[in-house]
Amino acid sequence: MAQPLMPHATASWLVDETALSFEQIAEFCGLHILEVQAIADDTATSKLTGRDPVRAHEVTQEEIDKAQADPDYRMTMIKGPEQVRRTKGPRYTPVSKRQDKPDGIAWIIRNHPEITDGQISLLIGTTRTTIAAIRDRSHWNIANITPKDPVTLGLTSQRELDAAVAKAGKAAGQEPPTDTRLEGDREALIGQLRAERAAAIRGADTEGQASAAEADARALFGDPFKR
Repeated sequence: MAQPLMPHATASWLVDETALSFEQIAEFCGLHILEVQAIADDTATSKLTGRDPVRAHEVTQEEIDKAQADPDYRMTMIKGPEQVRRTKGPRYTPVSKRQDKPDGIAWIIRNHPEITDGQISLLIGTTRTTIAAIRDRSHWNIANITPKDPVTLGLTSQRELDAAVAKAGKAAGQEPPTDTRLEGDREALIGQLRAERAAAIRGADTEGQASAAEADARALFGDPFKR
């Protein structure tokens, strides 16, 4: 269900300017009824300036009138607030991490030369001019640039980096790398499991043979007077 752009401020206005129940206000604003109660009792953490949803074209006065006349009526919004969507282009990087961008770019260039400048630009959120300057070592601060993993620096995610590497490798006609680090361990584990299974089978056979021998002994040396 669509909600007002500023639900708490809208709830404050509805509490002050209408006779709507707390439940009606809570449902319209997408809040908990206790939050509305706190706003009405002035016990909220901060005093809110009311926002008129009628002037904001989020609800009509007729809807408010219907709700005031019928406590069971639930108001509906005219329209929801416009959703802000991210446009294409370099990702936004917090100011605190922007100084780490050259280190991340240098790491990608050194470890994944197949990734294009356009992909690096999207991953790190930088310009192709900066990437080119680091590639040809003409960057103004090249002496202080140390290649560092951009994932560790928080400039991108491991999933996005892996996807870029796979895409670049496919475009270059490279086969995806196969992780062979655990192959020896896997063979050893399989051999161990087979040995344990064979030992269990031998143990079961030995136990069965012992049981049969014990039964034969009882038959031969049992009490002859026992019927």
